[in-house]
Amino acid sequence: MIKKTEESFGSRIRRLREAKGLTIESLSLDAGYPADFLKKIEEGKMAPPVAAVLQLGRIFNVDMNQLQDTRSKEAAKRRTTSHKKRVASYAYAPLTKPGEEKHLRAYRVSIDPKTEHKGVEYHHEGEEFIYVLQGGLKIQVGQNMSTLKKGGCINFDSSLSHKLSNPTREKTQLLVVIYVP
Repeated sequence: MIKKTEESFGSRIRRLREAKGLTIESLSLDAGYPADFLKKIEEGKMAPPVAAVLQLGRIFNVDMNQLQDTRSKEAAKRRTTSHKKRVASYAYAPLTKPGEEKHLRAYRVSIDPKTEHKGVEYHHEGEEFIYVLQGGLKIQVGQNMSTLKKGGCINFDSSLSHKLSNPTREKTQLLVVIYVP
């Protein structure tokens, strides 16, 4: 019996992109992310942030969970029971059930102490609401910088570039709700 290997996220994106006849450069223009960033995702050298997964799902007209590993029950169990690392200091766990007709997505996000997102800023269609459960958050939305403490919140147009950092000495826990039209 031959065991099927699971298709990686990056391989799935490459397959969808090629099936649509898109170059990495044209996907870059559609997604709003640099081509070298998307190439790293396709090659498995970088785990995509939630915003990129949402944007790629919209471009390929598939639900976020369809882009992630779905062949193995064990992989599904791991997804629902552990935080996924998206960048070195950023992890999230989905709180809502997936579905193509669902417009709201909620996540519990953790950011390690004294860290900030490096590389690309996030942006995606819709709106975003962030509530600080623990720790503190520094968030830049467009050119505006806000600092939030435990109990603080912010709501913004998520098509604007935004990036998060944790300036505190403790792990930051966030409730992030994203509305995607």
